[in-house]
Amino acid sequence: MFKMIALYKQPKDKEQFDAHYYGTHVPLTEKIPGLRKIKVTKITGTPMGTESEYYLLCEMYYDSQEAFQKAMKTKEAKASAKDVMSFAGDLVTFMVGEEVEHE
Repeated sequence: MFKMIALYKQPKDKEQFDAHYYGTHVPLTEKIPGLRKIKVTKITGTPMGTESEYYLLCEMYYDSQEAFQKAMKTKEAKASAKDVMSFAGDLVTFMVGEEVEHE
């Protein structure tokens, strides 16, 4: 599977971030055609027990890179992108990649 990953740094106001993220942003993102699933991980710290500079990791899964590229051209993807930049543009880093099965 192909996925886009969004990695968010710690927001100043976590309560406000969470309210917008889960109440507005995730529902917008779920409407993107071709999106198979979303997995969200709330980062709770580092292995050394200290606070991480990161707050949240979101993985958005697509059947293939081609399906992802097609999805990114839709009005739903553009609405999601516009929204994320409006509330977390200074916090988020995006990456894309292919999942690899390792035996």
